[in-house]
Amino acid sequence: MDGIGDFLTTLRNGARAKLAAVEVPHARVRCAILKILKNSGYVGDWEETVDGAGHRRVRVQLRYADGRSPITAVERCSRPGRRMYFGAKALPRVLNGMGIAIVSTSQGLMRDSEARKRNVGGELLCKIY
Repeated sequence: MDGIGDFLTTLRNGARAKLAAVEVPHARVRCAILKILKNSGYVGDWEETVDGAGHRRVRVQLRYADGRSPITAVERCSRPGRRMYFGAKALPRVLNGMGIAIVSTSQGLMRDSEARKRNVGGELLCKIY
């Protein structure tokens, strides 16, 4: 029932299993999260594909440095059963700035640092470090 949670779990499990790439079903919010993760250096390139049944999928290349993934932990904060909203000044810092939080704002999905800079709050989707 939680598409974002399933997507984040797929990324975390793929990184732990040291897979070169993982595939997830296509969704606009997943692609927006992937843009943030790529710009932050957590994943490599990603591409949209179509499988044999005509379903759109996204293939994500996972990154490794010296055999270690930059993704060590993924926390799903706001869930369908419990939404978490924060103002711009109340957004939590992840590992004192070493990790990122992804926030869904009225101006689109963005990192927590960008949301603070623009002075917008929103729903805290997840933390990645």
